[in-house]
Amino acid sequence: MNGTLAVPGSDEAYVKSVEAAARHLKKEGFFMVATQDWHPPNHVSFASTHPGKKPFDTVEIRGRSQVLWPTHCVQGREDARLLLESSLFDAFIRKAQDPQVDSYSAVKDDNGVETGLETILRQHGTTSIVIFGIATDYCVKATAIDLVRAGFQVAVVEQLCRGVTSETSAQALREMRQEGVKLTKELDITTIRSLL
Repeated sequence: MNGTLAVPGSDEAYVKSVEAAARHLKKEGFFMVATQDWHPPNHVSFASTHPGKKPFDTVEIRGRSQVLWPTHCVQGREDARLLLESSLFDAFIRKAQDPQVDSYSAVKDDNGVETGLETILRQHGTTSIVIFGIATDYCVKATAIDLVRAGFQVAVVEQLCRGVTSETSAQALREMRQEGVKLTKELDITTIRSLL
C-alpha cells in the first residue's frame, strides 16, 4: 500500500488476494490468527530514534545487527491497523511492543520473550500452520522458522507473501526450506494438506 514502510507489490490487488485467501481458509475451518507490528513511537528499530541515522542503515544493538526502519505501525495510529476484517480471525497477536527490543517473529521477540502465539496454537490443538503475509524476508521467515523449531508443521504460501527485496526474499525462502518449512507457490488446500 502507501505506508511509510510500503513493501513492493503490496498494493490493493495484493490485499484483496490475501483477504480472499483468508476467507477461503476460514470457510475450510482453519483456525485463523492475525499478527501485527504494534510499535511504541520510540521503538529501537526506527531510524528516528538513532540520531544521524537514516532508514535502512544497520547498527549494532546489544550485540545484534539491527536494520533501521522508517517509523511504521505505531500503536494506535492509522498505519498500524489491520487491513482485513477482524471477523476473519479467531485470535490476534501484536508484536514488537517493547521499545528496546525488536521482534520480526510473531512467536517471540529478540530477547526470547514470547508473544503468546505458541500458547494459543497449542491450546487450540493446532499442529499444522499455513503462513502468508509481509515481509517474506523478515517477519514471515522468522515466524515460520520459530514455529518449525517449536515442533509445528509449517507451510508458507509464496504467492501470498511480499518481501522487502527480491534478493533477501530468495535467501529467506532458501533458509526456510533448510529449516524444514514447506513452501508452496499458491494456496491450494489439497496441496497444503499433503505438505503438512
